[in-house]
Amino acid sequence: MSAPPAPTAAPAARTAVEDVTSVRAALRSPKRLRTEVLAGLVVALALIPEAISFSIIAGVDPRVGLFASFTMAVSIAFLGGRPAMISAATGAVALVIAPVMRDHGIDHLIATVILGGLIQVALGALGVAKLMRFIPRSVMIGFVNALAILIFLAQVPHLVGVPWAVYPLVAVGLLVIVLLPRLTTAVPAPLVAIVALTVFTLATALAVPTVGDEGTLPDSLPTLGLPNVPLTLETLSIIGPYALALALVGLMESLMTAKLVDDVTDTRSDKTREAWGQGGANIITGFFGGMGGCAMIGQTMINVKASGARTRISTFLAGVFLLVLVVGLGDIVGRIPMAALVAVMVMVSVGTMDWHSLRPATLRRMPRSETLVMVTTVAVVVATHNLAIGVIVGVVVAMVLFARRVAHVVEVIDVGHPDEHTRVYAVVGELFFASSNDLVDQFDYVGDPANVVIDLSRSHIWDASTVATLDAITTRYAAKGTSVTIRGLDEASQERHARLAGHLGAGH
Repeated sequence: MSAPPAPTAAPAARTAVEDVTSVRAALRSPKRLRTEVLAGLVVALALIPEAISFSIIAGVDPRVGLFASFTMAVSIAFLGGRPAMISAATGAVALVIAPVMRDHGIDHLIATVILGGLIQVALGALGVAKLMRFIPRSVMIGFVNALAILIFLAQVPHLVGVPWAVYPLVAVGLLVIVLLPRLTTAVPAPLVAIVALTVFTLATALAVPTVGDEGTLPDSLPTLGLPNVPLTLETLSIIGPYALALALVGLMESLMTAKLVDDVTDTRSDKTREAWGQGGANIITGFFGGMGGCAMIGQTMINVKASGARTRISTFLAGVFLLVLVVGLGDIVGRIPMAALVAVMVMVSVGTMDWHSLRPATLRRMPRSETLVMVTTVAVVVATHNLAIGVIVGVVVAMVLFARRVAHVVEVIDVGHPDEHTRVYAVVGELFFASSNDLVDQFDYVGDPANVVIDLSRSHIWDASTVATLDAITTRYAAKGTSVTIRGLDEASQERHARLAGHLGAGH
């Protein structure tokens, strides 16, 4: 009789997942190693204009953003919990630290980045990554769709007020990225598009905007140093709020991106390690004079979805290639037409969008509350250009709608009169602050007999508000000379009721 296959299925599945993200396995496979190397090169090319743009937002020299992207990518390749995810200087972090740079200068900005990294390490150690379980699917879909819109909108400035030749170049780039994978996947289509358009513009001396037009590329390596700020409470009061904001925004974007990559690659990652890994990367970045950062969703999608990378090799090489390109090959990189990178990012935005969620058939089946949460998340993110704020608002809206929905499923049922002096009520449903507020008005205080029994065997007490409501019901009956007995409590509800009943104060 053959043994059932079930006991070996789970380990086999784990081994397959581990092999997909294993650096050792990739190094043993020339095909996979080539994919990782070329993916890192494509990402590095795409990082350059983004890092320069975010440096401008933060009000710092382009070298600060480029060095931050290098140190973040290399550091997170070793420290992070999500293989193949790209971390670098980002717009969200740039927006947070811009006021520090404007009002206090570069040294305070660097100190803010280091403190923000320390806070992220602490939050990671405290298990903040576990909060990801409270982000609903509708918020996640809104986050992804908003990201796709932001990536596309970020390309619009490169398509407005430019020479006419930019438009056919972008069109050709899009065609290469769409059609080449149908012929071969040996080389990433985005890389082919970038190289082909660069060669064409150089050969024809076509005057179009280039990477070099975005800002000056560095010609030296980053150096290790400490920020020149006094170690006082005054300094802490200046940088503390911004460091906390940087830590929270960076962690939220990074953990959301990690979850998205998990879904795209059908693998799992260590979110707790990713949390403290992001902190460690920011600390290192600060000591090297970088502006800090977090996971970059657009570049991560280029790496994972467009290029097929799955391991830390691509992340590490993205940082290494970035430094080599901007320091050693700056003259060549500066001549890459922005049209090529725009084409790559437009296809990233198209691939990132969850088109299934926008189909009329899907919207008809989806509960209106779920659609409202998704739309709210998208609207807030697009309006603020801040993914973290949009996610927070989306989660709050989802919680409010959930509480509102659950609050209306509590019933008070008259289940019988054992004798002429007793009436029994059964409360059915989950009791918490939203559902228990109306509970006090569902009893007949005037018409009930001398003894009232409230059966809670089909409900559960979740909070102090419910205990306070039960106290209020008991008090109102007592004023009429009626005795109240509460029965049927499960163990957790009994413990909570026994601990709080009679100790919450009138009206509370």
